Amino acid sequence: MSNTIVIFLTIILLISTQSLSFSPENPSDRRILVLIDDFAIKSSHYIYFNSLSSRGYSLDFKLSHDPKLALKRYGHYLYDGLIIFAPTVDRFGGSVNQAAVLEFVDSGRDLIVALDVNSSDFIREIATECGVDFDEAPVLFRGIGQSVNPSNNLALKVLSASPSAYSSNPSKKLANAPLLTGSSISLVSVVQARNNARVLISGSLKMFSDRFLRSGVQKAGSSIGYEKSGNEQFVTELSRWIFHERGHLKAVNMRHNKKEQADEPSMYRITDDLEYSVEIYEWSGKSWEPYVAADVQLQFYMMSPYVLKTLSTDKKGHYFTSFKVPDVYGVFQFKMEYQRLGYTSLSLSKQIPVRPFRHNEFERFITAAYPYYGACFSLMAGFFVFTLAHLYSK
Repeated sequence: MSNTIVIFLTIILLISTQSLSFSPENPSDRRILVLIDDFAIKSSHYIYFNSLSSRGYSLDFKLSHDPKLALKRYGHYLYDGLIIFAPTVDRFGGSVNQAAVLEFVDSGRDLIVALDVNSSDFIREIATECGVDFDEAPVLFRGIGQSVNPSNNLALKVLSASPSAYSSNPSKKLANAPLLTGSSISLVSVVQARNNARVLISGSLKMFSDRFLRSGVQKAGSSIGYEKSGNEQFVTELSRWIFHERGHLKAVNMRHNKKEQADEPSMYRITDDLEYSVEIYEWSGKSWEPYVAADVQLQFYMMSPYVLKTLSTDKKGHYFTSFKVPDVYGVFQFKMEYQRLGYTSLSLSKQIPVRPFRHNEFERFITAAYPYYGACFSLMAGFFVFTLAHLYSK
């Protein structure tokens, strides 16, 4: 009886675990693990956390040193996103470590990491593995500056320092020119991995706090003041992008057929006229809306592209084109690789064979061969005349 109960509970746990996985059809229906080093952060950053909860996210707050901490169980991930608001922690509890966090991102899930001037090497290493290095000196937004690796084309600067800013230790005399100056200092960086997982690296934990979200601000050198800073709008919109409420694309209903035919064939013949279509939508946070762009392209591919076409659109999410099959037979692919800054990448392919003409499909008389036909018949006529002349001549 006890074994039956254990098996039953295990099945329930597996079913509930699978239901928490990322759903491409509803990107906002997700569970987020929030790691904090003190439950006081939950109240001091209430506005930010409340904005996530109000948009349908289920937040699970846990202390970073919780001995029961885990990201996956029985081979299935328990969460769809991870927020690390514990900049000073030297290690996580339970089965969570640096490798587990990076594996979490490699699985296509999203990550937000916030740091400050007292951040531990452990947290810095996680950011470094995502392509972001930190400068040791504090900057004006009360955090630490970052230098984005220029060779990493997946990492982008979202918030940069002003052109007159520089990064150095204010307690020491500046003997040499600072290494980081101006807009090369990144304050907030993002990474979109090749599997569309998104990572946010912030140099300031206080940027998310209620105090910074509610405080007034005045631009340096200006007499104009603002009752409320733009932090709340900035971190809210940034979290929308990180958790795929913005810039999340899907492609459906990819079809191809011969011109003026509805059915999709199993193969094409060389020089056939064909039509191709696909539907692309963007998640708005609540529903799928038609995606409109003029740079979606299709390749008809075998070892290299034989045809490259820019797809037309009806501005309702439907993209289409038509072209003639190349005069080359083999196994081709309809290939659509779409990558645009700020959007999830799309990669669609469908294999299709192309055959040559059958023996009974060639034209009976080819126009270009008429001179050869004439030469053949003239030779026959000449031979007939020569034979008559030879037989009957004296």
